[in-house]
Amino acid sequence: MESRSWVELVERNVQVFGELVVGIDPSPDELPRFFEPGDATRWIDGYVNFILDAAEGNVGFVKFQSAYFEAGGLAGLEALAAGMKRAQAAGMGVILDAKRGDIGATAAAYARAYLTPLAAGGSGDFEADCLTINPLMGPDTLEPFVECANRFGKGLFVLCRTSNPGAGWLQDKMAGNRLISDRVADLIAGLAPGDAGSLSPIGAVIGATVPNEGRRLRTLLPRSIILAPGLGAQGGDAASIRALRGTRPGDLLVPVSRGLTRSEDRDVSPTAYRATLIEKIAQFKAAIAYDYDQREAAAG
Repeated sequence: MESRSWVELVERNVQVFGELVVGIDPSPDELPRFFEPGDATRWIDGYVNFILDAAEGNVGFVKFQSAYFEAGGLAGLEALAAGMKRAQAAGMGVILDAKRGDIGATAAAYARAYLTPLAAGGSGDFEADCLTINPLMGPDTLEPFVECANRFGKGLFVLCRTSNPGAGWLQDKMAGNRLISDRVADLIAGLAPGDAGSLSPIGAVIGATVPNEGRRLRTLLPRSIILAPGLGAQGGDAASIRALRGTRPGDLLVPVSRGLTRSEDRDVSPTAYRATLIEKIAQFKAAIAYDYDQREAAAG
């Protein structure tokens, strides 16, 4: 398969498949009962492959929530590694939602684990195309991740203004004369490498649940790819993500996890569940679809 940088992968896959990201969160309490085998952990591999079967050819991106796989122990981590590799082999952009962040050598170890190719000293097990990271401990803790992203053509999503109800407790507070989320946005924008006319691989997580904040932060991040969680189960709607969309195709990705995979009927059959997944994928894609060419024509 042809090697592409994260930005190239985003631009290509958004053009072909749109902005939807399928979230893979193996939480058995919200899934059909046929995923519950006698072995409490081995079912995760079957679940991942089931979701990828539905996603392949329909979406350009998947997001693996690391915590659910870690909770499954070694079998969960094996399923994570195998699922990431399968998605990448199919040409999908793989986001690992691990929200890592730490000081010095520890941050460098995380960057080696998730962003460094095997040939360059990584393990090869959990190499993602893009990783979510936490900036709370300061700009220096981001440096190893940014260095790896630039060196190996990877992407980052830095937590900026998140979608959870308690996010405003810190992110909407003032630090000096600036909101903390604005200061983080300035940091992200300052890390953008390369041509000012291109997308930056250093992106931001901004919730679809906070359109007013999102509108302000987008003005500070004209080149950034924004990952906008919160559509569906968290209460965000398609209208709210308009505030987060910029002017470049690929500058917005919209992950949906529980809104796609949660089953109201836990006794549904595998055939019916697969059909529902594909139908929901199509519905979400249609809800967030946007014609950038039409926008440019109207602006001209």
